[in-house]
Amino acid sequence: MTRRTPMPSPYASVLSLRQQPPTPGQPPIQSTTSPATSFKSKNFILSDMDGRNSPDNHVCGHCMSKLTPYELNQMNPTLSEGQVCRLCQVEQCRPEAFTKPFCDFLQENPTVFHTVDYFKRKLSDSRFEELDARESWNGKVRPGGKYWVTRNGSTIIAFTVGHAYKPGNGVGMIGGHIDALTARLKPISNRPSKAGYVQLGVAQYAGGLNHTWWDRDLSIGGRVVVRDPETGKTATKLVKLDWPIAKIPTLAPHFGVGMFGSNNKETQAVPVIGLQSSSPHSEQDAEPLGHEGAFVNTQPRKLVQLIAKQLGITSYTSILNWELELYDSQPAQTMGMDREFITAGRIDDKLCSWSALMGLLAADTKSSDSYIKLVALFDDEEIGSLLRQGARSNFLPIVIERTVEALNPDTYGPGLLGQTYAKSFLLSADVTHAGNPNFLETYLDQHVPQLNVGIAIAGDSNGHMTTDAVSTAILRRVGEIIGAKTQDFQIRNDSRSGGTIGPSLSSAMGCRAADAGLAQLSMHSVRATTGALDPGLGVKFFKGFLDLWEQIDEEWS
Repeated sequence: MTRRTPMPSPYASVLSLRQQPPTPGQPPIQSTTSPATSFKSKNFILSDMDGRNSPDNHVCGHCMSKLTPYELNQMNPTLSEGQVCRLCQVEQCRPEAFTKPFCDFLQENPTVFHTVDYFKRKLSDSRFEELDARESWNGKVRPGGKYWVTRNGSTIIAFTVGHAYKPGNGVGMIGGHIDALTARLKPISNRPSKAGYVQLGVAQYAGGLNHTWWDRDLSIGGRVVVRDPETGKTATKLVKLDWPIAKIPTLAPHFGVGMFGSNNKETQAVPVIGLQSSSPHSEQDAEPLGHEGAFVNTQPRKLVQLIAKQLGITSYTSILNWELELYDSQPAQTMGMDREFITAGRIDDKLCSWSALMGLLAADTKSSDSYIKLVALFDDEEIGSLLRQGARSNFLPIVIERTVEALNPDTYGPGLLGQTYAKSFLLSADVTHAGNPNFLETYLDQHVPQLNVGIAIAGDSNGHMTTDAVSTAILRRVGEIIGAKTQDFQIRNDSRSGGTIGPSLSSAMGCRAADAGLAQLSMHSVRATTGALDPGLGVKFFKGFLDLWEQIDEEWS
């Protein structure tokens, strides 16, 4: 009898990547900072091997020969049966190459501030230059250059200028958002002790504190505003207490009270963060941490001490304020019989945003490129995008305007800017709804996105999406050229559509635009699910769009 050779699973290399959650109480592996002069290759950056456990960094001899000494020190040249070269996978833009980097990104960057800091490091490693919004860009932005600029530490725009840039040429843009549903600490988060518990005052951000948040293991992270007592200078520092700090306890069914649908978010969704009896002195009896009116006196005493210790702060009163939030501490990881899913918190919308930024870093650099490739990742989408760091602010339009001005200082004006926008395209990238097998009756027939298939183009007849027939044809053309599948999504007439940043940005700039995104289950839950290949499918599509926009634009009469 002939023995059949088993077909390899499409998730085989996903299975080979070990995903071990961090030890409780210990921080996860962080990226190692190399000397400023160290050059890092594109594939090394995209594979996210820097600072990782070198036994897991399997590479082939061919790829080893291309690495710098700094990179070689972090490689494992041994490939056992069933193992693959991670750098070869990245070079070929294989979707499975991006599963583990995306899971690590989600786990290590829980807040919008950590996310922007992560992107800044990736961009700096890729030799992008920072542009200071408070300084002139004239003489700094040049054809062939790579740049990034931030606002509020929670929104970032990165772009490259083609070597053959010509005045009036357009911008291939991808826009997304990096904020997620959460619960943020109140300005005064101290709560009176009840039944011996220390509790924390929090306020919902967007749809946070919904019923999926109860009985979850929650951590705390964000940014802290600190004044140096010696220099008098004020700055922000990032912090995360990445072991479970808080929990919102449910009420047992024995009491005869239903838990879901009617609970008061102000009084019945208050996190527990400790026991009053675990402290040698009650917070009410202890000496204040700061002078009268100090911010630290308005926060739980032990929490202030934990944050200060984490940041190496010895003077509590140097903490002027903070923006901290709760987040699900369970590791992002693969699941399913073939590990074909990713389960994690904050997938909406770190998924499309991370894939878009990686797509920009992976994009080809050709001497014939004559346009601008850009990725803009915004804060505050979940609450309407109306703040200064949101998509409805002037941030993206003014970055484009200042870039065009810096490239064309002698001819800049409304005409040149209008010409630029007319030749541009915005891909508004946001997650969409994967078909839920238990509720298929709520979906529109033949408009049910699947996981691990590809980008879904989202339409809405009432303008909640910016997609139209022309922009749909353009995105399908991208998929056709790179060999990527596209899907369709639209809601039923008896459902309510969510919104995206696409309509407001496309109307502000007047450029062609479409909404499209990767699919996920359990949107707006504290923990959601996407496909293990979807981050990589996103990287491939977004890279293709950025590489091909000029070519596809020229195909239109």
